[in-house]
Amino acid sequence: MDWLARLDEQIERAPGFFHKRPVVLDLSVTQLNEPGIRALLSELQARDIRIIGMEGADPSVQNLDVPGWPPMLNGGRAASGIEVPDEPPPAPPEPEEPACLLISEPIRSGQSIVFPKGDVTIVGSVGSGAEVMAGGSIHIYGALRGRAIAGMLGNPNARIFCRRMDAELLAIDGLYRTAEDMDPALRGRPVQAWLDRDSIVMAPLD
Repeated sequence: MDWLARLDEQIERAPGFFHKRPVVLDLSVTQLNEPGIRALLSELQARDIRIIGMEGADPSVQNLDVPGWPPMLNGGRAASGIEVPDEPPPAPPEPEEPACLLISEPIRSGQSIVFPKGDVTIVGSVGSGAEVMAGGSIHIYGALRGRAIAGMLGNPNARIFCRRMDAELLAIDGLYRTAEDMDPALRGRPVQAWLDRDSIVMAPLD
């Protein structure tokens, strides 16, 4: 695939761009069947690109139950093109203390909050189709109806807290759970999620 060759050029120019970053694979501009998707996932895995979900796939493969496949997602938003600098930027200095991003308004459908430096706190709700990605933990003082991805650069101690759990997807340090994998008894309740070895554990806060 020509675009894989271009992807290799981008990775060569900026080797750390995709390192441990969760990626949702948009297949809407392709007509790949099951073998084609399997081959594509293998190519991306060989490049250390972590796929946590797929969307926009051909209807013929959307309902296939294939072991090891990332989950099929719906309601995402189109991403802009990736811009890679001609030369990799110098490594940033280590922060003196953990950083935190505070957002005092709701995150609406289609919006994306990405803060790799530390925790994200949202005084409001996260709408369906919206996503919040943090290098640390995520605190949501309202309903979580979209996607929450904590520990995005590799932090197994990250947690996700929300006042009302109705999430489409949760991910911590590259491990994920979709809505179908969550205990129905936790829906609509205050919940926290964390890692226990290779599993995401969810428990009520009330």
